[in-house]
Parts: sequence; C-alpha cells; structure tokens
Amino acid sequence: MITYEALVRHPAAFRSLTGHSVAAFDALAAVFVPAYEERRRTAPVTRRRGQPRQRAVGAGARFHHDLRTRLLMALVWLRLYPTYEVLGFLFSLDKTNVHATVGEILETLETLATFPFERPAAERKKLRSVAAVMDAFPDVCLVIDAKEQLVERPKSTKEDDQQRPYYSGKKKQHTLKNQVAVTPDGRVGAVSASVPGGATHDLTLLRGSGLLEHLGPEEGAMLDKGYVGIQKDYPDQPLYLPYKARRNHPLTPEEKEYNRLLARYRIVVEHTNAQLNQFQVLAQGYRHAREGHRRVFRVVAYLVDRRIAERPLKSYPKA
Repeated sequence: MITYEALVRHPAAFRSLTGHSVAAFDALAAVFVPAYEERRRTAPVTRRRGQPRQRAVGAGARFHHDLRTRLLMALVWLRLYPTYEVLGFLFSLDKTNVHATVGEILETLETLATFPFERPAAERKKLRSVAAVMDAFPDVCLVIDAKEQLVERPKSTKEDDQQRPYYSGKKKQHTLKNQVAVTPDGRVGAVSASVPGGATHDLTLLRGSGLLEHLGPEEGAMLDKGYVGIQKDYPDQPLYLPYKARRNHPLTPEEKEYNRLLARYRIVVEHTNAQLNQFQVLAQGYRHAREGHRRVFRVVAYLVDRRIAERPLKSYPKA
C-alpha cells in the first residue's frame, strides 16, 4: 500500500509517481492543507451527498489515509492517469472512495490555481522586466497557443449531433481545446476553459476569452499563424504574428527570416506545453466526463507553474 510515509523513503520513485520531489511536495502541502481545511470548514453542504450540513466538520467516519497521502493519491492520478480501480489497489481503497477523494483534492487545488493575466492589468501586480529573456521583443508579456487533447467519441442521437463539435479536422480525432498563455520565462499567465476542439477555432477561443483585454496599453503578445486576423480587433496593441504565405503570394526572404526569429522566442510556450504533457491526464486520451476537464487542466497548469518557478526553463537565444 502506498502512503506518504512509505513513499518518502524512496525519493526517485516519489518523483516518478508524482512529478514532484519530496521537498516540492512538502512545499505544496504547506499551501494545500490550510486551503483544504478552510474550504471544508466553510462548506455549507456535506462532502459526499451535497446535502445541507447538520453536524460540525469532522463528524462521521474517519478517512482511511491522512491528508498528505490523499494529496499524494491525487498527484499520482494526474501524473500517471491510472483507472480508479488501479489507483484504489495501490492505496488500498475501493473505486468509489478513490473517485470521491481525487475529486475533493482537485476541487481544493483548483482554488489555488490563480494566474496573473486572468485579472485586469489595473489589478495585476506588474511582473519583473523580461528584457533579459526576450530582448528582441521587450514589450511582449504573453506568448499564446492552443492545446488539444483527445477525448472519447461523444454519443449522439438523431436529434442531437454531439460528435461534430468535438471532431478536429487537424487531429482527425474528437478533442477538447484549451488556450495557454505563458510569460516570456515560461510561467503560466492564463488558461482558458475547455471547449470543443472542432467547433472552436483558436482565434475564436482567444476572442471569447478576452485575454488580450487584460494587457496594459504597452504590453504585447506573441501568437502563431492560427491567430492571423486578431490585429484588426486590437489595432493599438503590440501583437507579433508570423507572416502567412498565400496562394500566388509566397513569403519573401525577409518574411521567412522574421518568422524564424519569432519561432525562436515563441518556442517557450511549446516547452511549457511539454511540461503539461508530463502529466498523463493531459497527454493520454481523456476518459472522464468532459465537464471536469477544465478543473483538471487548471490544476495541472498550477502544478507546472510551481515547478517552473522552482526550476526555470532554459534561457532563450538572443537575437
């Protein structure tokens, strides 16, 4: 049976199973525990049935594992994405208890997942200068990209076609899509809700998120070819996009060189996406209810952001 006390004696296995070193996990637990206890203390309904609370917090049957081990269980689920039956076997719990425990831990972790560019510029604490990171584009504060993940084919009826909105012509699969915005040093600045991958274009998702409205007047963003046209919506905002070749209008050598320069800096968001994919819950096909994907994505983004804060991504080349 896996417990915190048992696994902490095997640091290499601890990192492989959770994506965290023991020290990083302990730092996360120090933030998580008070947030969890406060959320339970103020919850107006019961944990299991969602009924109005009649007894004080802590009444009823005791948990089989302490809070650190329950947090560990949720991280193992995010990192390896086993079935609830397998996770229950590892932690000596039945499937129902595992499902409830993981859901409760994720609910608290989501409350900790607050990203700076989800608040208006006037309310956001100014970040440090990034000139040393992105010297060629010093006004860029966000690098934006979209990430798709495979999902199981939705069930449809003759009256309601659930499959078409999720079918991505790019992936040739049914997908969910999220928008990820990172700062020039790879920290997570904002993430969007999860939307159907086929029915929502990257540009539509960006417009709907209102993310660029959270930038200050002199703050810019860097995007890829999927966002061509956004300049018309924000003509006064510094936005950097690659040139796109069109029929009978190939790129000039100067435009190709500019695109290469842009790609050298935009790669930072790809590296952050690679960190997200180290958690198998975002790398494999998502097996669970699509309505819960947003919470899972935000929690993983929060964990990755903590990791990058502890161990920054590599330095990016200067122009």
